[in-house]
Amino acid sequence: MTDRRTRLDTLAIVILVGCCALWGLNHAITKLTLAEIPPLLQAGARSVGAALLVAAWAGWQGISLSLRNGTLPGGLVAGATFAAEFACIYSGLQFTEASRMIVFIYLAPFVVALGMPLVARSERPSAAQLLGLAVAFSGVAWAFAEGLTGTPAPGKEQRWIGDALGVLAAVLWGANTLSLRGSRLATATPVQTLFYQLAVSGPLLLAGSWAVGEAWPAPSQLSAQAWALMAFQTAVVSFVSYLLWFWLLRRYPATQVTAFTLLTPLAGLLAGVGLLGEPLTLRLGVACATVVLGIALVNRAPARLSPAGSSASPRRA
Repeated sequence: MTDRRTRLDTLAIVILVGCCALWGLNHAITKLTLAEIPPLLQAGARSVGAALLVAAWAGWQGISLSLRNGTLPGGLVAGATFAAEFACIYSGLQFTEASRMIVFIYLAPFVVALGMPLVARSERPSAAQLLGLAVAFSGVAWAFAEGLTGTPAPGKEQRWIGDALGVLAAVLWGANTLSLRGSRLATATPVQTLFYQLAVSGPLLLAGSWAVGEAWPAPSQLSAQAWALMAFQTAVVSFVSYLLWFWLLRRYPATQVTAFTLLTPLAGLLAGVGLLGEPLTLRLGVACATVVLGIALVNRAPARLSPAGSSASPRRA
């Protein structure tokens, strides 16, 4: 028997919405933290701290993190792509606006949908699912359209560099998801999968921070707010939500799971309204409705077979 599911159930949907809300909130949290901690240092420290939490959790639950189950090669690839993705995002934000960056990042579900048949033929997306992805992404893109038009402001002439890094980050995110399903990590525990991601990415990101010459503030120089924000990013986002994410990827179809991440940039806008005073517009409301419609198409119930044994739109499991 297998614990794999062919469709998302209520539990999965609730967890996915909660994770997307946390990840959207984390964009605002990260922006606030940047005032005191530079980006690559921030991302690397978060990964290292979360890796320690995962190791402690594994020890408490009696979950083995042994490398002798053949998962090391896949773990190194997954951790390296995870680190490269965040390096692209944080480096790209030096050249382009966050609103532009997040649009390009959420090309990742298309990478997963198109690449998944190469690693799991049973998850070949149907025409309706691809349409749903296109509809959902169009809503996200339209919500941020104002940031994608017009003449670049002074100092933004190199915006294209950040945009290109955003597209590369999306490809890396998609490749990361595919590597999880296409390697021995597909049979590993979510705890071990997450540990690989964090334990490998943390040192790589910190090394990148040192290589580019980021200033590392002394712990005594950080405010209580900075410590609290880093604790939230480390314990809640990088530990709890990521652990749930990898559990979902192992148990449910990856194309359906990653489709829900299109809610994250919209959640990020809502967090920006509450924490950063960014404007809430009608455009956002329309985009939310479009994303919901797209996700409904992606997760449409499979058609039943007719008495003759044929189906107009079969769902392959």
